[in-house]
Order: sequence, then C-alpha cells, then structure tokens
Amino acid sequence: MSTDLFAPYQLGDLELKNRFVMAPMTRNRAGEGTAPTALNAEYYAQRAGAGLIITEGTQPAAVGQGYPNTPGLHTDEQVAGWRLVADAVHAAGGRIVAQLMHTGRIGHPSITGLQPVGPSAVTPAGQVFTPEGMQDMQEPRALETGELAGVVADFVDASRRAIAAGLDGVELHAANGYLLHQFLADNSNVRTDAYGGSPENRARFVIEVAQAVVAEIGAGRVGIRVSPGHAFNDISETEVEATYEALVTGLEPLGLLYLHIAEDPGTTYGDTLRKLFSGTVIRSTGFAGPSDLETAQDVLDSGAGDLFAIGRGFLATPDLVARLQKGDALNEPDQPTFYGGGAEGYTDYPALSE
Repeated sequence: MSTDLFAPYQLGDLELKNRFVMAPMTRNRAGEGTAPTALNAEYYAQRAGAGLIITEGTQPAAVGQGYPNTPGLHTDEQVAGWRLVADAVHAAGGRIVAQLMHTGRIGHPSITGLQPVGPSAVTPAGQVFTPEGMQDMQEPRALETGELAGVVADFVDASRRAIAAGLDGVELHAANGYLLHQFLADNSNVRTDAYGGSPENRARFVIEVAQAVVAEIGAGRVGIRVSPGHAFNDISETEVEATYEALVTGLEPLGLLYLHIAEDPGTTYGDTLRKLFSGTVIRSTGFAGPSDLETAQDVLDSGAGDLFAIGRGFLATPDLVARLQKGDALNEPDQPTFYGGGAEGYTDYPALSE
C-alpha cells in the first residue's frame, strides 16, 4: 500500500502536517551580531507548509562560524532573533528545529578573527568564501583532549538557547565535512587519544555531544544528520560501514527524535543505518540526487525512510507541498541569489495565491 505523503505524521511530541521536511540550507542573511532578523522570520514562515523545517546551519560558538552572515545561537541577541523566527513559523502552523553546525576546520580567520579548530591539524584542500572573496583554507588548530568538554558545552548551551527561543528542537550536524563529521572521518581525524584511531573512537565525540544535549533538553527534541561516505569539504572515509555502525549503535539507546541521512545516489550505507535505528528516519538525496515527488514516494514506500527532505524545491517554492499535492508547476531556483543579499531570491519567490 502506498504511503500518503500528505497525511499527518507523529514525530515524538510533534504532530507534523505532512511527510515533507525542508532541508537545512545556508543562505548567509543573518543580521548584526549574526542574529536572525524579521526578514529571516518571513522566509521561514513562508515555508511553514512543510511538515518540519530544519533551519540553516547555526554556529553554537563564534569559532564554529565558517561563512559570512550565518546565524548563531550563543548570545542573547541571537536568541531574540530566533524567537522572531519560531513565533512566525508557529503562527503559520509550522514546526521548526535549529541545525547546530560547528564548521570546525572549514572557515577562515577573516570571518571570525579566530583560527579554525579541528580534531587534528590537517588542512583541508580547497578554498572558502570570505568577506574578501575566496581564500585558501587554513591549517586548523588541533583540539586538545581537555578542550573537548568545552566544545560539548557549547553544543549544550546552544541547544538550551534554541529551546528558550521557542524552537521545537535541534539537529546536530554530523555531516557534510563539518566538525562532528571531521571527527568521524579518518582523513581529518588522525588523533592518537581515545577520540581517534578505531571507528569506535572516532564516533566517540559525536556520541558524547548527543548524550550531553539529550541530558539538557530531552531526547524528544534532538535529531542528528549524517552523510556517510560523502566527500564534501575534503572528507575521505575508508571505514564507512564500521564507523557509522559504531555511531548509530551508540546513539540508538538515547531515543533521539530522528536520524537524518543525507546520501548521494548510488550508495547504500543509509539502508544499513535504517535497520540499526529504531526511531524516525529522514532521508535526503544529498546535493546531486533527485528531490521530486516520485523519489519521495519511492523512499517512503520502500521503507527506506519515514520522512523526505527537500532543499532547493523549498528554497524557490514557498508553497511547495501544496503545489506538489495539486500537481502544479514549481518556481525555478535563482542560483546567483542563493548565498547572501536581501529579499531578492529569498522572500520574493511567488506562491500560487499571489
């Protein structure tokens, strides 16, 4: 029997109006002090027709900011900004969680005034966008073993602030080559302490972050995103199955709200993780895969996932779910306005009612 993508879904204590998730998408439009503004609140409220919104990556500490004008969740000013967003989405009948994204070694001192940090002093290949344009990646400072508890505390503090802002929970970003993923990957993590070497050791820090955040705000408010085998941001993983089996096995007893698996087409690691995780699974097809109605239907009907995340479709079409249900045409995304700017290419995409 075919799954009804447009039927409500009970996600922990959250009743979602449908099975579609707005995927996290960096838009580089935070205001002064990297705090969300009324413009950001309008953007998210326009897309409250999604069953669940996952916000753009949000740094839990100043050193965790990897790109210009991305929002944070480590100051009172930022909490006030996120409260604008949460209130607007809830008023429109939506649900929203904040994605906590510490970028680790991905970043540049010209953005934060700070040297990036990582599990090891391994410089990633490539360049990063900064206020002065594209610049080469810098060598990160390797985090000392004794510092890791402080990084965990940053995630805990940001999670507490998310709930204080009225958001429905948080998603820990352990994907796409950022700090938590850097601990999982054996090319970015060459540590010789208890947090490096074996798959179990490389998974340890991510599990400890999840445990601490759950202890602070409750498992029913915590999800996690992974991208097994994904090479973005110069990540290379040679023990993918063993690493992610160790990770999900360690996370399973926590009773997390969901596991969000972003996986490129042609790989099947996510299917293994689905079997190891007893809770809700969100699937997305990464940067390269299709994110259309047919793909979503196939994912849910096959049992590969319970919810399906779409990125660019929600970016360009604020009433995406309604249009998919009616079979109406979608707006075309305007790529030059994806990152940075104002309302153009952000809140001015038309809905059908307009």
